[in-house]
Amino acid sequence: MAATKTTYIYGLGRRKAASARARLYKGKGEITINDKPALEYLSGNKTYLAEITDPLALAQKQKDYDITIRVTGGGLAGQVDAIKLAISKALVTEAPDLRPVLKKAGSLKRDPREKERKKYGLRSARKKEQFSKR
Repeated sequence: MAATKTTYIYGLGRRKAASARARLYKGKGEITINDKPALEYLSGNKTYLAEITDPLALAQKQKDYDITIRVTGGGLAGQVDAIKLAISKALVTEAPDLRPVLKKAGSLKRDPREKERKKYGLRSARKKEQFSKR
């Protein structure tokens, strides 16, 4: 088993029901999500992998950090957005001069859209019974 790494940079990201905690260690660019290689966790979807590494590409630090991510809740798309935000926040913690670059790209913005709750008397959040005038 590998020796535990001590110093890291922390970032937290959320999206819909997903919550991701990212730890950036000095390293050579390996990304691990829930103890699996990133591509394996994302079911081989290279588009999602590219989206996760966007903040690193903008900062030109793809090969500077090993990243371990713990993500819970939600579906795969929500988890990817949560991971992206977590990595962006961690990068800004390390290097505040990257903030304008990441902010302009929209990587530091949390998407506030959540599932609307079901209301009583309705079939779902907004769906009603069909109205009949007569």
